[in-house]
Amino acid sequence: MLSGQLEKKGFFIATLITFWYSSNIGVLLLNKLLLSNYGFRFPIFLTMCHMTACAVLSYVSIVFLKIAPFQRIKSRSQFLRISTLSVVFCGSVVGGNISLRYLPVSFNQAVGATTPFFTALFAYLMTRKQEAWATYGCLVPVVTGVVIASGGEPSFHLYGFIMCIGATAARAFKSVLQGVLLSSEGEKLNSMNLLLYMSPIAVAVLLPAALIMEPNVIDVTATLATEHRYLGLLIVVNSAMAYGANLLNFLVTKHTSALTLQVLGNAKGAVAVVISILIFQNPVTFIGIAGYTMTVMGVVAYGESKRRHK
Repeated sequence: MLSGQLEKKGFFIATLITFWYSSNIGVLLLNKLLLSNYGFRFPIFLTMCHMTACAVLSYVSIVFLKIAPFQRIKSRSQFLRISTLSVVFCGSVVGGNISLRYLPVSFNQAVGATTPFFTALFAYLMTRKQEAWATYGCLVPVVTGVVIASGGEPSFHLYGFIMCIGATAARAFKSVLQGVLLSSEGEKLNSMNLLLYMSPIAVAVLLPAALIMEPNVIDVTATLATEHRYLGLLIVVNSAMAYGANLLNFLVTKHTSALTLQVLGNAKGAVAVVISILIFQNPVTFIGIAGYTMTVMGVVAYGESKRRHK
């Protein structure tokens, strides 16, 4: 009886992890496909589609499907803090999508792997939180690896690289800022409720930004849709998968642990790199692969060192 329950639980968790990998890598590859291969050069509008799907599906999941308990905003101050997080979150996602227009997924993931470096930097600057020297030492190969990978990247694009670094830094800044702004027990929100509140705010920010910075988005999208019959479907699927990735992040953490999610995240980058190279056939060099490998090993060592020195 007990072994049967354990087998069912193991199968359930394995299924969750499989869907988690599929959604996270699927969103990344579809973003690249739309922004580079289909001529859909509107990263702000694409991000707005993602946030719209997150807003609608979060509401359905929490209010109707009861996937997570509904948490109410308790004060104007809390709302303003969530709004601040939402704006930073918008910046990180838009920056990442812009970078995919110019950089291959493999290099995008290599740069994105430096998130722990920026997290440690912002944690020290904003909260004076210090790690052990051994932990900081693990960040050296993280940064060095990206420098090496940049030098060996045949498709290097300076603007795309700057956008990718900016998106990575914004993602790290958001995680530290979230800990600072929503630190009191009464104001903490689980990730699903935070997404529920951040998404509509993000849409409100991104809609005017898209209309101003991408003024011909509707006309061009309509034209592209006549040339590529599945474009509209791809955008809808891509947006739903963006929500699915967030939902599965929450479920994997709930049924395993934050550490498991971190380990899976380290492996996800490597899997995404291999799949993207196979699909998009972008050229890679030994130096680029060596640099990315060094970065990933540094990230793994950093996580292990943090765990040991807690």
